[in-house]
Amino acid sequence: MEKRSELQELIDDTFTVFNGVLNEIKPVLKSSEVGTVSYVGRGIARVQGLSGVKSEELIRFSGGVLGMVFNLDPEEVGIILLDESKGLKAGSTVRRTERVIDVPVGNELRGRVIDAVGRPLDGLGPIHTKKRRPIEEEAPAIMDRSPVTSPLQTGIKVIDALIPIGRGQRELILGDRQTGKTAIAADTIINQKDKDVLCIYCSIGQRSSSVAKLLADFRKHNAADYTTVVVASGEDPPGMKFIAPYAATTMAEYFMEQGQDVLIVYDDLTRHARAYRELSLLLRRPPGREAYPGDIFYIHSRLLERSTHLKEDLGGGSLTALPIIETEAQNVSAYIPTNLISITDGQIYVSPDLFQKGLLPAVEVGRSVSRVGGKTQFPSYRAVAGDLRLSYSQFEELEKFARFSTRLDESTRKALERGRRVREVLKQSQYQPLPVSEQIAVLLAVTEGLFDDLPIDKISGAESKIRKAVSERLCDICTKIENGEKLSDEDRYEIITFAREAIGIGEEGASDADD
Repeated sequence: MEKRSELQELIDDTFTVFNGVLNEIKPVLKSSEVGTVSYVGRGIARVQGLSGVKSEELIRFSGGVLGMVFNLDPEEVGIILLDESKGLKAGSTVRRTERVIDVPVGNELRGRVIDAVGRPLDGLGPIHTKKRRPIEEEAPAIMDRSPVTSPLQTGIKVIDALIPIGRGQRELILGDRQTGKTAIAADTIINQKDKDVLCIYCSIGQRSSSVAKLLADFRKHNAADYTTVVVASGEDPPGMKFIAPYAATTMAEYFMEQGQDVLIVYDDLTRHARAYRELSLLLRRPPGREAYPGDIFYIHSRLLERSTHLKEDLGGGSLTALPIIETEAQNVSAYIPTNLISITDGQIYVSPDLFQKGLLPAVEVGRSVSRVGGKTQFPSYRAVAGDLRLSYSQFEELEKFARFSTRLDESTRKALERGRRVREVLKQSQYQPLPVSEQIAVLLAVTEGLFDDLPIDKISGAESKIRKAVSERLCDICTKIENGEKLSDEDRYEIITFAREAIGIGEEGASDADD
């Protein structure tokens, strides 16, 4: 009997230990929903068996291929692939991750080059962030937004003076291919050095060589440290091109909510729209105008509505968007351009005609507009260039009609000569953004007629002399301009006096300017 009781105690102890082990293992055991691939196409797959899957959920195929749920149909699920589909075929297994697609966010992303799902592409090792956020977020409510009050300086004279951009604005850059659209955005990013503005450049469908060249330029001009580059190259699946701008915006929103000012460039949304059209047609969504689905407007509006200036209670940060799109044969009234023009707060039109004439940056002032930025412009700009936009647009029209006339009256001739000099002053080389004070000095000189008697080919040299003289000898006035203070009459007179001395022009007119 004693032996039997000892045996019973041993059995009881064994069961107690076994139950304890089971209780420890139980939380680890988890059911996983598994599906089967029924069809694989270029960039998409159809899957059966995932009855509980959610829209935009991240899916993992056998072999580690990632995908995102796009269509929820009664009998199957349409998935867009985020990796190459090599080795993927009908019958392959697919598992749910039970989380909506998200990306890493945080300061660790500064200065890094990543893909649309947050994987590093720069060879600098893994990115260890503490937070992840879904790529799709609701835009801030109207009551959470503040008016756009601060300017975003691009360093480009024609934009800062005539088509100003505010922090929290959405300014569209559009024009035909190879006309300098990306150059404007790159100069704007480079000009944010030491201005406490973080930058995110989102490349959508660009050639890898073009992106590599731009990255080299950023490093050369010390812009890489405050710029995050999100790349979905032309060789990537269309799914990566589709999610790239949303992922980049989520990264930017994190910084905005920390109270920082952020600039994001989408280069370009024409390729984004094409990627969405390709995915939609492959997944049998009904086509509409130009084969784009009917919600093509919505995919861009929900993206760009996330750019704003938050209230001080929410940190006061801002997200400024510079979307780029490509037109064909200067057709601004095409489907995608008109959609984006109606969503954004203005547009900078880059003209191929001006580009071919060497008038760079090739911004056509008459067709460009900023509906918000003018309210944020420094008072010194408004005082110097207030009437310049209208007079310059009139000059461009006058120049066209003057070609048909051999005899011009004196006032028309003077207007044409002044306009040609303004156009020459607005020329600017790439990667040479200018401080506000130097821009103001040059614009004041041209509006006051200091260049009227100079030959066109001497204006560039005279401009350099004025910029150098003002920056070296009028430091107090430069600081005043940079701080957004209003120029007094004495300040204007002093700038004009130093400009005259710099280019050798007396009060009456030209003296030794041609020497």
